[in-house]
Amino acid sequence: MAALRLTLAASLAASRARPPLARRPPPAPCSASTGAMEPEPRWLAGLRFDNRALRALPVETPPSGPEGAPSAPRPVPGACFSRVRPAPLRQPRVVALSEPALALLGLGAPPADAAAREAREAEAALFFSGNALLPGAEPAAHCYCGHQFGQFAGQLGDGAAMYLGEVCTAAGERWELQLKGAGPTPFSRQADGRKVLRSSVREFLCSEAMFHLGIPTTRAGACVTSQSTVERDVFYDGNPRPEQCAVVLRVAPTFLRFGSFEIFKSSDEHTGRAGPSVGRNDIRVQMLDYVISTFYPEIQATHASDSVQRHAAFFREVTRRTAQLVAEWQCVGFCHGVLNTDNMSIVGLTIDYGPFGFLDRYDPDHVCNASDTAGRYSYSRQPEVCKWNLQKLAEALDPALPLELAEAILAEEFDAEFHRHYLQKMRWKLGLVRAEREEDSALVARLLETMHLTGADFTNSFYLLSSFPAGPESPDLDEFLAALTAQCASLEELRLAFRPQMDPRQLSMMLMLAQSNPQLLALIGTRASLARELERVERQSRLEQLSPAELHSKNRSHWAEWLLEYRARLEKDQEAAGDTAAWQAERVRVMHANNPKYVLRNYIAQGAIQAAESGDFSEVRRVLKLLETPYRGEGEAAEACEVAEPEEASGEAGGAASRRHSYSCKPPLWAAELCVT
Repeated sequence: MAALRLTLAASLAASRARPPLARRPPPAPCSASTGAMEPEPRWLAGLRFDNRALRALPVETPPSGPEGAPSAPRPVPGACFSRVRPAPLRQPRVVALSEPALALLGLGAPPADAAAREAREAEAALFFSGNALLPGAEPAAHCYCGHQFGQFAGQLGDGAAMYLGEVCTAAGERWELQLKGAGPTPFSRQADGRKVLRSSVREFLCSEAMFHLGIPTTRAGACVTSQSTVERDVFYDGNPRPEQCAVVLRVAPTFLRFGSFEIFKSSDEHTGRAGPSVGRNDIRVQMLDYVISTFYPEIQATHASDSVQRHAAFFREVTRRTAQLVAEWQCVGFCHGVLNTDNMSIVGLTIDYGPFGFLDRYDPDHVCNASDTAGRYSYSRQPEVCKWNLQKLAEALDPALPLELAEAILAEEFDAEFHRHYLQKMRWKLGLVRAEREEDSALVARLLETMHLTGADFTNSFYLLSSFPAGPESPDLDEFLAALTAQCASLEELRLAFRPQMDPRQLSMMLMLAQSNPQLLALIGTRASLARELERVERQSRLEQLSPAELHSKNRSHWAEWLLEYRARLEKDQEAAGDTAAWQAERVRVMHANNPKYVLRNYIAQGAIQAAESGDFSEVRRVLKLLETPYRGEGEAAEACEVAEPEEASGEAGGAASRRHSYSCKPPLWAAELCVT
């Protein structure tokens, strides 16, 4: 099994981030050009570039030397960008285009004529692979640093991504275009600057899925594959295999991140590493001026004459947006996987889709990234980690924003904003549309506890609650309970989920070390792993003594208890409304708008990846279209969540067609074997 490398709020965030465009001088010529004549675009000829970031921020001039020197790995001091050139791919070919994302750039709908569509895709493959540059594009790689898994890593930067430029549209919007996987840059270190089809399909699909879920995110306009290959050690087991190179066209107001401001960090007390631009407070102020004037113009206008208050208002808004963003993640069960400071957007977007995942069986300690052995970025810890990352941003802004002031803002804003946004979203998911009550937080907590105890499917359980019989005169709960308990984990699923991961001899040795030298155990960072392993062993033992009938009875009992509490709370909400029919209609409408039927589960992405790797892109396109409408439409008939039949639980690529009807299923058992790193 191949491994996976896999808005109302979004609209508000984007509209706040984009100032109206004044008339600007023509864009500078592309200094990265080799001098050869570039092909002339047709479909893309209307894209107008105005690359403000390269004018406003310092750009490194690549060192002179032999051909290829501009992409040689090196420190890049005193600059925010370094000019680069995409490396061509052999026979690029479009996997899929996202029409809603491309529409942001003013690109029209696909033509009905098949020949015209083919010409359009050929042009997209040429320019969105990096094989040719659009007029006005100025490829550059962004320099940033980051705290990775809690440790400062020094200079990182765009090792596999390239800024192409900023497109200004007739609607007065400004969008940065980026190619991810277009070849080496000064920040590639020992890597090749390439991305493979497997990870590119995941990023492409999830970028668009998150937008249509209503979550602030960067967008993906195209996914292009090729005949070029690179070797990747998928399982990190010393057995690399060739994989197809691919490129994703990413679109966002900006790809600047928390780590963009960490290039000024002095030597870290733990790692000894420093940023490449230590002491350059002039560039820090330059970056702040650019970011605030471009993406937070209302803050610039309000605090034009007071830089400290301007910087404070900026940090306050970034804190609020980040709190709201992670609250949105928690409410759809999204796990980012690599919440390093270099993967946190400065404008509050979900950015850099790597080993992400959506919760299937609800587990607050779920870790979607198999490389995260300590569980730092588990689902339940995401709010805490985002706050920690904001602390690092606060440190990076000092002295332009005094650290004490930034820390006071963080303490005042983050927790309050997160809990407010999270609880309001959860109320909507539960159809509580009228009176807000203090006990709502406890109701949500008990729901999640019930889901955890029963191993309930996160997405499908919330989706089913939309059809809960609310009134006291409603029929008994037997039928509804049957549908709900069908979404709980089976005995087989639980035994697979809680099987021990350590060899018994290794576990015995770790237990001996815990008794004889607990300090050493803590030092090597395996205490949490040991605790999780002991929990697995204990759970496995209990499960061995449980029958399917007993498990079903327990699950039914847990849900029946919570549903009685939920029905009582709905009755109070109804009483506050007065008009029962209007309340019921609003409740159903709000729940349908906040409880998706479809999310990008790993097994769905894997089916699309396997088909694409065999040259069939239809499944990627089918899944992309499906994810454009994740919520039940107005007037659409209620549809029960499906349960995968055992014969469908096949990991073979050929099973993609048979899965067309099962995108809302609980994942098949083989999905538990998928490894996302």
